[in-house]
Order: sequence, then C-alpha cells, then structure tokens
Amino acid sequence: MKLIVQIPCLNEEQNIAQVLAGIPDRIPGISTIETQIIDDGSTDRTVEIARQMGVTHILRNHANRGLAYSFQAGIENALRHGADIIVNTDGDHQYDSGSIAELVQPIVANKADIVLGDRQPGKNMEFSPLKRLLQKIGSSVVSSFAEVKITDAVSGFRAYSREAALGINVMTQFSYTTETLIHAGQKGFTITSVLVNTNRTDRPSRLFRSTWSFVSKQAATILRSYVMYRPLNAFMTLGGIMILIGLLPVVRFLVLFMVGNGDGNIQSLVLGGVFLLAGYITVILALLSDTIATNRQLLERVLRRLHDIEVAQDKAPEKAPTTPRNSQP
Repeated sequence: MKLIVQIPCLNEEQNIAQVLAGIPDRIPGISTIETQIIDDGSTDRTVEIARQMGVTHILRNHANRGLAYSFQAGIENALRHGADIIVNTDGDHQYDSGSIAELVQPIVANKADIVLGDRQPGKNMEFSPLKRLLQKIGSSVVSSFAEVKITDAVSGFRAYSREAALGINVMTQFSYTTETLIHAGQKGFTITSVLVNTNRTDRPSRLFRSTWSFVSKQAATILRSYVMYRPLNAFMTLGGIMILIGLLPVVRFLVLFMVGNGDGNIQSLVLGGVFLLAGYITVILALLSDTIATNRQLLERVLRRLHDIEVAQDKAPEKAPTTPRNSQP
C-alpha cells in the first residue's frame, strides 16, 4: 500500500520542518510513504525548507487560492501518483505527525473509508468554553446531516482511502472539513475516528478572522451541503411548514365567517393565502431540486470514471513503437 501525506501550507517556515520530521518512516501495512506539500502562495521559505527535508511532491499555487482549493488539488495529485491512502494534516504543527500510524490503521484493516483525528475538543482545556461548546454543537449537526457519528467534524487531520478520495468533490471555497464529511456520509462511506495527540499552537488561525465568522461560514457550508444531497427533504419540510402556517389563518377566517364575523377578518384570509402560495411554490421547488440532484449524481459518476481513466493513463507504461507489417526493413 502506498501512503501520501499531504500538507497544505501558507507561510509555515517556522513549523513545516517539525511536521515533516514527525512523519513515521515505517507503518505496518504500508509499503511506501511519500510526502506532498501544497504551497498556497507562501512568501517565506516554506517551499525551500520542504525541499531540504526531502518532500516527494511539491505543488505551488501562484496566488493564495484558499484551503479548500489546495486540499482538492492535493487529493487529485496524490491519486495521479498512485496513492492508496491519503493523509491530510496541517502545516502549523497542531497535529502530532506521529499519530499518522494510528490514523491509517482502520483503512489498512479495511474497516473504514475515512478516518478522523479526534482532538477531543469537548475536553481540550486549551480551547475556550465557547469554542468547546460550538465544536460540540457543530459536530452534532454534521453527524445528523451526514448520518454518521462524528466527534470532531472540523479536524483537518484525517485519512482517506483511495475509493473515498476519488469520490470527493469540494464545492466551497472556504474549507473542506464539514462539506466532505456530509458528502461522504450521504454517499455511504464508512467514517470512524481515532484519538490523536495535538501540539499547542499560539498563532491565530489564517482561515477565519473571528469565531463568529467561522461559525457563519461553516453553517452556510453545512446547509448548502445538506440541501445539495437531500433537497427533497429540505424543501418539502420547509414547504410543509409554510402550508401549515397558511392553513391556520384560513381556518380562523372560515370559522369566523360561518358565525357571521368574517367581514372584519379578511386579513387572515390574505395572510393565509400568501403562506399557502409560498408553500406550494416551495413544494414544486423541492421536486425540481430533487431532479437536479439526480442529474448531479449522474455527473459525479461520470466524473469518477474520468478520474479512473486519467489515473490508468498515468500509470500505463509507454508502448514501444511497432513496425507495420508491410514495411521494409
């Protein structure tokens, strides 16, 4: 089995050497271990230090493209180079690289498709009480939408089997963490978690400016991902709520009309009609969205086959030129 450890980086000259040095040289069940840097427009010595440390693959974005783009680019490059397992870790040395051996074991044992490095955020005293609470709530929401038990949904320390990596399509420009879990859960991949060691990091996150900025962006990503895979459930529920709300004032008007007091309550009929119409439109939208979702699934299957063809072509040895039968020596 071939393992490629990828590290998205942005100005990590202070930490990249420690991250690379901690990656194990040998892991049971793994025959080849390679490393990969995805440089997201660094202006310091990150790439130079990575080369000095003997990194196998280096990808460079000429400008800052964001974590989600770098993650997807790294996954695709690792697949092209024949990775059977891909481990993603951060360049800030937050995660202990020595835990990679434990992280990949469920995949090596064919017991999981995706393995998350669980930092136990609810018990991590380095996190503020607010951050621990938000992490718990967020993981619960992602678990519900992905239909899989997840304890640390935003952990960037994770391992993917080749099959799971081929099925990943990151749509957001913010972060891949929650989106890929919801997509993987909806596609039926097996997701599990293992406890990992972490290192203290005092540097502020470059991914978001404030906690509330992070929460709002993650909430939008989670909602968009769920609607993408379960549009019928999402819009039918919303439409049903609107119809129910619309029925209440209509019924009120009808009752008052029957007892002779309907003339002064025409606003109830108008309000109910507005909600009933909105509910009806939402139900129609649910049906249309479900059709679009079906087409998207078909396109994903086509994209998966294209990935397989590209990887097969990259692996195929060059054929020696053949001499036509009728040619003269």
